[in-house]
Amino acid sequence: MSTFPRRLGLLALLPFILGAMGSQGPRPADAEREVDAVYAHADALYRDLHRHPELSGHEQRTAETLASGLRALGYEVTTGVGRTGVVGVLKNGAGPVVLLRTELDGLPIEEKTGLEYASTARTKDDNGADVGLMHACGHDIHMAAWMTTARIMAGDRARWSGTLVLMGQPAEETLRGAQWMIEDGLLTRFPRPDHALAVHDDARYPAGIIGYRAGPVLSNSDSVRVTIFGAGGHGARPEATIDPVVIAARTVLALQTIVSREVSPFDAAVITVGTIHAGTKANIIPAEARIELSVRSLTDKVRSHLLSAIDRIVKAEAVAGRAPKEPAIERFDGTDALVNDPALTQRV
Repeated sequence: MSTFPRRLGLLALLPFILGAMGSQGPRPADAEREVDAVYAHADALYRDLHRHPELSGHEQRTAETLASGLRALGYEVTTGVGRTGVVGVLKNGAGPVVLLRTELDGLPIEEKTGLEYASTARTKDDNGADVGLMHACGHDIHMAAWMTTARIMAGDRARWSGTLVLMGQPAEETLRGAQWMIEDGLLTRFPRPDHALAVHDDARYPAGIIGYRAGPVLSNSDSVRVTIFGAGGHGARPEATIDPVVIAARTVLALQTIVSREVSPFDAAVITVGTIHAGTKANIIPAEARIELSVRSLTDKVRSHLLSAIDRIVKAEAVAGRAPKEPAIERFDGTDALVNDPALTQRV
């Protein structure tokens, strides 16, 4: 990755924050000079974070790295908010409270980029599996931009007034960390924000593009775990079993018809089967199979239909396959769509 996308991320955040604060913000040339002046810090932090990713809910080193940086800049820092979350507060007179959010976690992916600062980290996930670790979703860029914006704002307080709240959220990838922080008093222990801002890198767009959108911008997200029950036995005697693998395979294919045949082409919807697990050996038919789905939608109506249709199809395929009992269907790791405030979007 070139330095240009990272530098652009820093240039994007600074006027966002100042716009929310009510300042007119720096002229483009001034913003570029400010970013250039601190870019070495940003690049070093980015590379360090990229080399040392941590899984959701286990971001101890990452959190301490950010907390130490904020303390050095004069922020009031609280750690352990929502387990491994970080909150930094900088008060600078009267004015609005603006929150700037980043996320802390990496993903259980082995990095194969060949970069000289590539992650070689490995760990055990929460299920005990050995996994590689990588910042494959850009949270390293987000954190570097977040910290550099904190540095610029702390160094030039004459241009703005108000309170800046820096939020470092754990476990974004599992959709749990924001709730953990709210339950731990994010909105009561610290100044409650008038405006909340965040950015995300997007591999669909070329470097040099800064995008914004009023209204719905990121979808409802629901994870669904389905356990299909059968009757196990010897692989050479399938007639004496009820094979949950076959039921699961038919279920995966049938689920694809929900979006293609039950949702209007004018509505956004996605159903992705991300995992399928069953069995231990080639010649053994297992007693159960498990699939996990990622379900995305932009409206409550479509969301409700998708989840209802999944329930209907999963149960029907189990009946068709002579399953001895109804499948277990569990929703987990869900979150509502991100809907940007139109007035604030226009302002920044």
